[in-house]
Amino acid sequence: MKFDDPGTVLPTCVERLGETAGRQFAGMARRGFHLQRPSDGAGATGRCRLGGPALLDPGTSWPETGGYPYSLFAVLDTDALAAWLGAELPIRPGLLNFFYFDPDVPYEVYRELDFAQGTGLVIPADPARAVEMQAPAPARSFPSTPVHAAETVMLPDCWDVEDGDIDYDRDAHWGATSVLLDRMDGLDGNTTNLHCAFGWPDTSYAVQVIERDADGLPDVHLLQIPEDEELGVNWGEGGTVYFTIPAKAFAQGDFTQADTQGHCC
Repeated sequence: MKFDDPGTVLPTCVERLGETAGRQFAGMARRGFHLQRPSDGAGATGRCRLGGPALLDPGTSWPETGGYPYSLFAVLDTDALAAWLGAELPIRPGLLNFFYFDPDVPYEVYRELDFAQGTGLVIPADPARAVEMQAPAPARSFPSTPVHAAETVMLPDCWDVEDGDIDYDRDAHWGATSVLLDRMDGLDGNTTNLHCAFGWPDTSYAVQVIERDADGLPDVHLLQIPEDEELGVNWGEGGTVYFTIPAKAFAQGDFTQADTQGHCC
């Protein structure tokens, strides 16, 4: 759930959840961005964009599996995002290229492919050295669309909160998810159908997107891409694709451990 005014996060949580649970939930807030098409007074943020060519280090091969290329869906310029993310960006990986396997091939071909490296990939590149690389056929290509990264603060939606995260009345609710559905109504899922980076994902599909490691650390959310008629992205009715990465891998800059999930209605 998204808050454009960071100062409203704590009082809103306390008002709706009570002093103890409200402070606990507010403590889960993360900084993120709503990726908007530029408008008057809000230009593009660095080299952040949807679609277009990839920005890769010289000599980097376009990713593929079984001879079929991945499609480039977005590029994030973390240098341009670093000031807002602060300590939530432990390293600066430069440019992040987001690929998803979505070739224009028959299902009979698709089902026989080996996805050992995953259906989605995140490939970093040095901003000073990166060169544009066009998608080879039959990868899907999308128009290059610069975006403005609007700063926001996000709280997890109910499906990514576990019972131990907040205190609640177990006689009144069956779990933390139930509490948040009941008390945060009107804010839950308010990033549905939005392109967002970092922060928390929208989980209005009633499924968990964020996993936790053996130490209980939740994944870092990198990007959510909903279907976008103007861009030509179609995941199915109400579909969204999420890119996440384990927190420890993110801190080490190991984007080979990034994961993707897709959900639709």
